[in-house]
Amino acid sequence: MWNKGTINGYDYWIKHYPESSVFGISGGCVSKLSIRKVGETKYLCNYDRGWDIRPKGATVKAVYSAILAKYN
Repeated sequence: MWNKGTINGYDYWIKHYPESSVFGISGGCVSKLSIRKVGETKYLCNYDRGWDIRPKGATVKAVYSAILAKYN
């Protein structure tokens, strides 16, 4: 299932499943995740069955943690 949303000025898109997977983040349910600042095109975090861009900085890490708490 795909979901998108905004947390603290950052847009996110995720693909997640009802059960954990070896392809999920830390073996969880989220298999794809992208985060970028609202109105910008540069991704600050990207996971597509593996890390392309890991979250950096306190704000992006907080958004990432909130997403995992909800979906993973």
